[in-house]
Amino acid sequence: MPRILTVGVAQMGPIPRSQSRPETLARLIAMLEDAARMGSDLVCFTEAALTAFFPHWTIEAEQELDTYFDAKVPGPSTQALFDAARRLRIGFHLGYAEIAIEDGRKRRFNTSILVGKDGEIIGKYRKIHLPGYDAPRPGEPFQNLEKMYFEVGNLGFPVWNAFGGRIGMMICNDRRWPESYRVMGLQGVELILLGYNTPVHNPAMPETDDLGNFHNHLVMQSGAYQNGTFVVAAAKCGVEEGVDQIGQSCIIAPSGERITQCSTLGDELQVARCDLDLCNSYKSSIFNFAKHRRPEHYGLITERTGAGAPL
Repeated sequence: MPRILTVGVAQMGPIPRSQSRPETLARLIAMLEDAARMGSDLVCFTEAALTAFFPHWTIEAEQELDTYFDAKVPGPSTQALFDAARRLRIGFHLGYAEIAIEDGRKRRFNTSILVGKDGEIIGKYRKIHLPGYDAPRPGEPFQNLEKMYFEVGNLGFPVWNAFGGRIGMMICNDRRWPESYRVMGLQGVELILLGYNTPVHNPAMPETDDLGNFHNHLVMQSGAYQNGTFVVAAAKCGVEEGVDQIGQSCIIAPSGERITQCSTLGDELQVARCDLDLCNSYKSSIFNFAKHRRPEHYGLITERTGAGAPL
């Protein structure tokens, strides 16, 4: 019997720095309501969905930086979204910037959460593959300071039993690394939720600018196929604070095929009926890890440092 999960991918257009949190939340809730009217069980919002993507500029004052982070979710500025989910009986995935007091100090993470139809948090993930730099780069058209503003995530790549399947999360640059998918694939993941803020222009590699959308889909489609899982990817796109970002938010089947895709660079919702049982044929045949995967024969790889590590 099919296990149908109706999933919405909620792309967002730019969030100006001048936009208030209630205004941003109203945009998210509007898409949540649309998704509920279309019969969705779950909506995927993007990375850092509550604010403009502040790593694109330099912030020197800690007090100002704190305004982009949330210490408690749900909290006073996000409760309305959780209340809407509970009222509509719909779950969601949300990316945000998190402040946490751990090990006796303030820590900052690029975080996402999975929320159930009852408005309760099911799971949390913190971004591991942070791109960019740990200090400003004078002369660049914009900054990419994730290594300066965030710590590497410390929760691994967990998978949760939720919405009738095995659900995982990753964030933006994680999608470019096969390990992200494989760690969850080894746990039987059937649907991966992720958000991204990806500039059209890469100052470090301008020769690849025209390939941004191709590379975006390439890594997600291969990750879906090689691990027999759906991938749901929501962009923050358009020109935000002078930075042009790619869109083409999509839902990808375990075959690697895109089954729906956004066509604008603004707020847009696309919905697909995902039969989680479609994962089974890939997991039980060509990508039956227990039967065909042989990591014990992969040997060692030697990095430039000279240290050997299991592949």
